[in-house]
Amino acid sequence: MVKGEPFVIEYNVRMGDPETESVFPRIQSDVVDLFYRCGTNRLADYNMKIDPNYCTTIILASGGYPEAFEKGKSILIPKEFNEDLMMFHSGTRLSGESLQTNGGRVLAISSMGENKNAAIEKCKEMAEKIQYEGKYYRKDIGFDLE
Repeated sequence: MVKGEPFVIEYNVRMGDPETESVFPRIQSDVVDLFYRCGTNRLADYNMKIDPNYCTTIILASGGYPEAFEKGKSILIPKEFNEDLMMFHSGTRLSGESLQTNGGRVLAISSMGENKNAAIEKCKEMAEKIQYEGKYYRKDIGFDLE
């Protein structure tokens, strides 16, 4: 926001991180059918079903990201967590029985809620419970928008 007005800093024409993790959970339609219709130019009569709830995502990153980030740090994820949460692995790997960091963007935590604050609080609660050395996440993106 610049002087109370939205200001575009980037145009995305693909579904990357964290857009995918915040958009796809809301799509209730058959995604394969949607893609097929896109590829065959048959969207004119398509009625896509979207969940009306909000979906938010927090990306947990490795220490040093986006520059020289650290790898090989053991990740501890609570065994029980809110069933409204979805966790997407992006920069993780298994080493024996140990889940470890293996990239700059480590995990995406997404959650649905009836409003933005309800959804983000669920993500933040889990983000605080997940443990690994060097873990951090941005706390300044998207909080100035309504």
